[in-house]
Amino acid sequence: MQPTLVLLVVGLAPRLVGPHTPNLAKLAARGGLRPLRTVTPAVTCTVQSTLVTGLMPSGHGAVANGWYFRDSAEVLLWRQSNRLIAGEKIWDAAKKLDPDFTCAKMFWWYNMYSTADISATPRPMYPADGRKIPDHYTQPSSLRDELNAKLGTFPLFKFWGPLADISSSAWIKDATLHVMRTRRPTLTLCYLPHLDYDLQRLGPDVAHPTLQRALREVDQLCGELIEEAEREGRHVLVVSEYGITPATDAIHINRALRDAGHIAVREEMGRELLDAGASPAFALADHQIAHVYVQDPSRLQAVRALLEGLDGVEAVWGEDEKRAHGLDHPRSGELVAISRADRWFSYYYWQDDARAPDFARTVDIHRKPGYDPVELFFDPALRLPKLAAGWRLALRKLGQRRLLDVISLEDTKLVKGTHGRLTEAPEDGPLVIGSAPELLPEGEIAATAFKPLVLDHLFGPKPS
Repeated sequence: MQPTLVLLVVGLAPRLVGPHTPNLAKLAARGGLRPLRTVTPAVTCTVQSTLVTGLMPSGHGAVANGWYFRDSAEVLLWRQSNRLIAGEKIWDAAKKLDPDFTCAKMFWWYNMYSTADISATPRPMYPADGRKIPDHYTQPSSLRDELNAKLGTFPLFKFWGPLADISSSAWIKDATLHVMRTRRPTLTLCYLPHLDYDLQRLGPDVAHPTLQRALREVDQLCGELIEEAEREGRHVLVVSEYGITPATDAIHINRALRDAGHIAVREEMGRELLDAGASPAFALADHQIAHVYVQDPSRLQAVRALLEGLDGVEAVWGEDEKRAHGLDHPRSGELVAISRADRWFSYYYWQDDARAPDFARTVDIHRKPGYDPVELFFDPALRLPKLAAGWRLALRKLGQRRLLDVISLEDTKLVKGTHGRLTEAPEDGPLVIGSAPELLPEGEIAATAFKPLVLDHLFGPKPS
């Protein structure tokens, strides 16, 4: 077996590899760089599941970063159990080839109850008093305390939200280095999300000095990991899930469905909550795609016509189109809407901000019935946003119940970069960089071919 390190650098595209990423550029020069032909939706949970199983979403079941759980009538995003994902994983296939194989899966998604030997993933604590306390979950469980003792608490509030920065990716890098040095796994999978933050905040224009800094920062982390991999005699693969394209504004798909009488809400303390189970049709918005669950079959054609007429919608897929794109899974919506390249779908369903749910102004990836990239920004209406957030946190530590309501409801134009649909040019899309040019095929690499590519790096290519 040939030990291998796989770095997942979120948002990295071929045109971003250059003077601001010297370590990655050096790796590409001595090895090779190929475009990755990703899947739709090009979002984290879907693409990662394809990379590790070799299956389309119709096979592994991760149809987006979340979906509508029809049996419990709940919209749930960012679940963590690996048991939700069907198909043989890379590490299971490798273990069949050599029982001495081991895998460390560091912060890739669906990382709880995985059959990988070693794993770590964000997992906050939620005491009954309403607090959210940074923490992470590991297998074996003793690794959590070991990493906390060596690195300090995982910086959860720097992993997502308006405070997200390089520190969370740096912590993951250090944790990965520690596991590589102390456990010597045959395959190490490391997830570095940092670049994604500024690509969504700023857009993909590499001339922006803040984006240049983000590229240098993530490249430095990659350089340290590549150096350690070379010291240990490992192959190195770098992969990304999707490319980021410029965004102009959101499409409020659920508001359009509500105007047409398809959405039901229930009122709690003067606030409106989406009542998914009672709604004849509603959309789970996830970046540039939206799964539209049409629970009243008699409304299917009317809903499709409505969606096709919405400004910013590029396509609406029914059963035939879903099948053609490998998205025909029972978890998918009856319809799937795809936005134009410069637009994305909001989850907003209320018509009056005063009646929006209380969590709408907070960073809350679990209760919002859709993805909310506006969580990357402080509300521009706050005069001193970091001070406002600090004051709210201080009150909570004193035992007072206080919302961290620092996110805007209406400034969707803050978001400058988005993803989810396939990019129109390969240089704007995801990529694969490899240290062993003889193992890289010519031309683009399909996301479904990444699993066999990793196995080739581990065990050598199969005889043709």
